[in-house]
Amino acid sequence: MKAIVCEAFGGPEVLALREVPDPPPPGAGEIQVRIEARGVQYVDVLMLAGKYQFRPEPPFIPGGEAAGTIVAVGPDVTQFRTGDMVMSRHTLGACAEMGNAKAALCDMVPVGMNMEAAGVFRGAYGTAYHALLQRGRLNAGEWVLVHGAAGGIGIAAIQVAKLFGAKVIATASTEEKRSACLEEGADHAIDYQGGFIDRVKELTGGRGVDIAYDPIGAQVSDDSLRCLAWCGRLLILGFLGGGPTNIRSNYLLIKGIDAIGVRIGGLNEADPELAIANMKALTEFAALGKLKPRISHRFPLARAADAMRAVIDRKVIGKAVLAG
Repeated sequence: MKAIVCEAFGGPEVLALREVPDPPPPGAGEIQVRIEARGVQYVDVLMLAGKYQFRPEPPFIPGGEAAGTIVAVGPDVTQFRTGDMVMSRHTLGACAEMGNAKAALCDMVPVGMNMEAAGVFRGAYGTAYHALLQRGRLNAGEWVLVHGAAGGIGIAAIQVAKLFGAKVIATASTEEKRSACLEEGADHAIDYQGGFIDRVKELTGGRGVDIAYDPIGAQVSDDSLRCLAWCGRLLILGFLGGGPTNIRSNYLLIKGIDAIGVRIGGLNEADPELAIANMKALTEFAALGKLKPRISHRFPLARAADAMRAVIDRKVIGKAVLAG
C-alpha cells in the first residue's frame, strides 16, 4: 500500500510517499479500514518535529483520525461488519491507504455526513465537547470566549457552545477568519491582535466571560484571565502562540477563577468509557445536522506535506483533509 512516512524529525519536508507493507490482519478487538479521508491536525505537526508528548521515533506513518470502509474485522468484533463506513481513531498510521484500529474507538459515519467530513470530525469535536461541557461546566446563557476560533477545535467549540445555549465571542486574526466564525454561529467575532480585553468587557456589559477557551497560550492566556467574570474558567488547550504562561495566582484568587487543563488524549487514556460516550453523543448530534465540520483545504494523500504546511502557516479555516 501507499503511505506517507516521516523519515526524520523536522518540518513537512521530512514526509515522503512510500510503498509499505499492508497492515497485518486485524487482531482481537480490531478492525481494518480502507482509509478514504484523513484529518490533518497541529498534533501531527508537533509529532513530525518530535515535540509532542507522545514521541514516536522515525520512520513512522503519521495521522490519528480518519474515515473509511471496513475490509476485515477481528475475531471477537461484533459491533461492525465488513463494508461498514466508519470514523476511526489511530495512535499513528492514518496517513496510509489501509490501517488497523481498535473497534471500541471507532464509530459509524453519521447519516448524511460525507467521508471527508467524517475524516476530520473526531479530534476537533471530541476536544470541544469534553472541554466545554465536562471540564468547563458550561451552562446555557453563559458567555464563552473562543480563541483561535477559526481553527479546527475553534470552529467545533463555536458550534458546541451554541448548541448548548451559550453566547460566543470568537477571536481570529483576519477578516476572512472572523467572517467564517460568524457564519458558524458566533455572536461576535473580534481581532485579538493588539489586545481584546476592553472589547470583551464592552460586549459583556462590563461583566466578563464565564469561560475562556484557549489553545493559544502566552499573552493571550494572561489577558483572558482579566476577561473572566466571577468564578470564570480558563480552559488551557495548547500553546500555539509561543508557549505556556506563568499564571499569576492572585488573578485566580481575586475572582475565584479555575485554570483547567484539557487534553483529549489524556481523556482517552484515563477514562476511555467517557470518551466513547462523548463520541456517541456527538455522532448523534451530527446525524441531526447540528454539528458540521468546516473544511477549507483538500489535498490528495501524496500532498500531505502541503497540508501540513497550510496548517503551520495558519491558512486553514476549520480543517484540512487528505482524501483518496
